[in-house]
Amino acid sequence: MILARIVGTVVSTRKDPRLEGKKLLVVKPVSPEGADEAGYLVAVDTVDAGFRETVLVVSGSSARMASECKDRPVDAAIVGIVDAVKLDEQHEAELAAARKR
Repeated sequence: MILARIVGTVVSTRKDPRLEGKKLLVVKPVSPEGADEAGYLVAVDTVDAGFRETVLVVSGSSARMASECKDRPVDAAIVGIVDAVKLDEQHEAELAAARKR
């Protein structure tokens, strides 16, 4: 799974008929603390996510198993909206130390 934030939408008037009616969103991978990571993905929204929300994205064959994506040409799907990310104490300490540098 990929932790990501919704940063935009894709509008496509001509596409595979199996994608008609599906909302396509541009997502930017983020670290657990919310910092942007490299790259972007276009993902099918299966959970009615909104702009700037943090989401869970699956890719590859997992995306094709997501609700509403079966037998569709999908390589990435949004399958969850994230309420919070909590790391264990060791990783929280590592992040705090890295921020001080």
